[in-house]
Amino acid sequence: MLSGSFSKLSMSYVLGIDGGGTKTICILMDENSLVLGRGEAGQSNYQTLGIERAKQSIQLAIERAVLSAKIEANSNFNIEAICLGLAGVGRQKDIEIVQFLVQNLQLTNTLPVTRSFLPRNIVICSDCVIALVGGTGYPVGITVISGTGSIVFGQNSQGKTKRVGGWGYLLGDEGSGYDIAVQGLQAALKFYDGRGDFTALAENFQNHLGLNHLEELVEVVYRRGWGVKEIAALAPIVDRVAAEGDRVADGIINSAVAELTFSTKIAISALFNPREEFEIVLVGGVWGGEANCRGRFEAAITAIAPTAKVILPRYEPAFGAGLLALNALNN
Repeated sequence: MLSGSFSKLSMSYVLGIDGGGTKTICILMDENSLVLGRGEAGQSNYQTLGIERAKQSIQLAIERAVLSAKIEANSNFNIEAICLGLAGVGRQKDIEIVQFLVQNLQLTNTLPVTRSFLPRNIVICSDCVIALVGGTGYPVGITVISGTGSIVFGQNSQGKTKRVGGWGYLLGDEGSGYDIAVQGLQAALKFYDGRGDFTALAENFQNHLGLNHLEELVEVVYRRGWGVKEIAALAPIVDRVAAEGDRVADGIINSAVAELTFSTKIAISALFNPREEFEIVLVGGVWGGEANCRGRFEAAITAIAPTAKVILPRYEPAFGAGLLALNALNN
């Protein structure tokens, strides 16, 4: 399972944590990258929750992972390293805050294990990094994330990184589920007004939301206080209508793929030479739709970078966090 810069370790145990805006996943891994336990808890984005609630989610995920491994009491089971790949962690100030959080985690222990993390064995990074490492199995390549939001992140064999996009739903996130859904809603309303071309999106949104008239979208979106996640959840409707041959919906999907392709092209140019082989891993719900976003993207990338191989994730991001924790121990 390990390749690239990762090496096999001996008699060591680590934690890999994937903390996002929806849920927190923790895996307990041994020196052979074998997952011994897995636990889930609520979201842990401290930027939106606050540091205390984020810590509670992370602690609960750790406890559930350890308990699922069924470790016997007094077994001298010591966890020596941890990697936390967290949404919203991109600046040095964020890393310092999470380091403080990890120190507090070590003070509370009601589990049949000990946790002793030296500073060099605590890895804190963004969720993009663990998505790349989990997706490819090693820390080289590009990950194109398109779910509720979107971002492109890459790293080459020299350790140089490049991030493109990921500025949030107000400032960016082109090609994301939210972006697709908003464009779909706007196209439906333009058709309803007579300002745009015919699209079956209007009828499909109306039926899906149980509306008597499309004007009721105002009440649903504004008065019910719909947020990014609720709106992004409508993206599969645009995808399905596009797959059924609707020209307007198909144009929205093509536009999303074009945005993600362009962002990926920028990352490729910054990190890899034209003859270098590397992998691009696709992460997020947009890639699994009926309108073949993956196939469209792969065709566009092949024309730009024929040495690149587009793949789906080999492992989950939490597994990538575990690999990074093992690598910290090895170094």
